Amino acid sequence: MKFSTPKQLCLVLSFFLTLGLLTTQAQQDNWTHFRGSNLNGISNVTKVPVKWSDSTNIMWKIDIEGKGWSSPVVYGNQVWVTTAVDNGKKMFALCLDINTGKQIYNLNLFQPDTVFSKHSLNSYATPTCCIEEGLVWAHFGSYGTACINTTNGSIVWKRTDLRCNHVQGPGSSPIIYKNMLILHFEGQDVQFIVALDKKTGKTIWKTDRPVDVYKAIAPIGKKCYITPIVMNINGEDLLISNGSAACFAYKIETGQEVWRIVKGLDSSVAMPITENGIIYFYTSFLTPNADERYIEFMAVNPKGKGDIAKTSQELYSKTLAHKYNSSPNIACGNVYFTSLKGETLVIKQGNQLQVVAENKLPGNDVYATPAFVKNSILFRNENSLYRIGTK
Repeated sequence: MKFSTPKQLCLVLSFFLTLGLLTTQAQQDNWTHFRGSNLNGISNVTKVPVKWSDSTNIMWKIDIEGKGWSSPVVYGNQVWVTTAVDNGKKMFALCLDINTGKQIYNLNLFQPDTVFSKHSLNSYATPTCCIEEGLVWAHFGSYGTACINTTNGSIVWKRTDLRCNHVQGPGSSPIIYKNMLILHFEGQDVQFIVALDKKTGKTIWKTDRPVDVYKAIAPIGKKCYITPIVMNINGEDLLISNGSAACFAYKIETGQEVWRIVKGLDSSVAMPITENGIIYFYTSFLTPNADERYIEFMAVNPKGKGDIAKTSQELYSKTLAHKYNSSPNIACGNVYFTSLKGETLVIKQGNQLQVVAENKLPGNDVYATPAFVKNSILFRNENSLYRIGTK
């Protein structure tokens, strides 16, 4: 399935929204990673607003100093986000009470001596934290990773020795798997994945992306910003990770490569998804000639060979006026899309377009993906965090 790069975003709702996202393991009553506890953007809330404004269905709003595109994560009554001063010389983890929005901790984690350039659209605090009972992990790419005790705000461990040249700034978020914290470092110079002991920070395994696959790509195209997922295949958990040149499956306990699908010539951003044993992912950019640049959406059977997509039939489409950097979410039978301008389009799941509501909050620069938890929405824009819900 081929997509061109339009000036206006054309929101294409393919079969994966109705088939791939309708059924999934229930989300816990926490939101522990980027795109939720199951890394899929699906919430099990039983009641959540579809309409809001700056004066309607707002439980609280707080201003966040600095700049950061990281999405909120939640465990118990704590909400965590990261932020940084504009020049990147100070990087913070901020903890708030989910019931009141009041600050619990504001931790200055890293003060790098040297700050490298980034893309004008990126921030120095873009990767999303991950959290479990008692511990939260804040990641700032090559600038450092920290494990924090959530009961008292103390630092458990830090690592600042894992490095790559992000070129345009870090973006990949960490994930927790059993005793491991898994991180992606994919710059123009080196590309590797590392699993750390989540409680000590010590390296368990480290796997480099294969040189033979990446050697044909220009250095600027080797960077990548994806967050991986974990998929059980034939009784074994595999780490599914799509880089700038290929989609890979690794044995998650050891980092050993199982298979690869080579596709793409430039950096990739969107994380893969899985449903009914099939992996769906966007390739990085393909440029067969100077006049055409596109990406492909692929469906892959991890047990099979070749192209196994059942269909790529478009069910419907809606052309929208603004850009979308935030990922979609599903809650209570509706799909939520939030634009860069803070507009949220709510549509009904199904094979036909049914617009439920269109909402707008003040402010711009919405890169964070909302968290849907405890029958409410945590919505972050350029300088504020809202809790949307009914009191």
